[in-house]
Amino acid sequence: MKIIFATGNQGKMKEIREIMADLNMDILSMKEAGCDVDIDENGTTFEENALIKARAIASVMTDAIVLADDSGLEVDYLNKEPGVHSARFMGEDTSYDIKNKAIIDKLEGVEDSKRTARFVCVIAAVYPDGTETTVRKTIEGQIGYEIKGENGFGYDPIFYVPEFGCTTAELTMDQKNKISHRGKALMAVKEEIRGKFS
Repeated sequence: MKIIFATGNQGKMKEIREIMADLNMDILSMKEAGCDVDIDENGTTFEENALIKARAIASVMTDAIVLADDSGLEVDYLNKEPGVHSARFMGEDTSYDIKNKAIIDKLEGVEDSKRTARFVCVIAAVYPDGTETTVRKTIEGQIGYEIKGENGFGYDPIFYVPEFGCTTAELTMDQKNKISHRGKALMAVKEEIRGKFS
């Protein structure tokens, strides 16, 4: 049994492989599986988008467990934006340095207590027998005042975690995998897969 994860993001694939390594299954990205499907993520929630992606790939890769995640940053002061539009915020080809700076600029002068934010990750699973499940996990934090850290990707360098006193981009991979939204969601899905196939 193999797992195909609906992403081309190598940073994400590295996290996924580290967390799910002990399932002893091949874990492939869409590209590695030779799956070239055009997916229109037009859902209005993380759950809808994750399922759209997983179903699209499962329709052509019928013999694998297909996982897809939709994740994003919700900033309370910005009415939970960028939310489901996190990857497309300010344009898909805009670098995260520019996106991160824009969010910090929008919060200029905003006090700590109003800088609350969370990362949300929903993972959808479509199994070869056609059953579907979704798991939602979050990590709470704040938007920092500057871009800090080299270990993460995306919005990690501006997402400050008070209990660690640093951004998620300053955590080690091991620390991040234990507390991150994606880490927690992957752990939950891993247990579900183990329950079904062990």
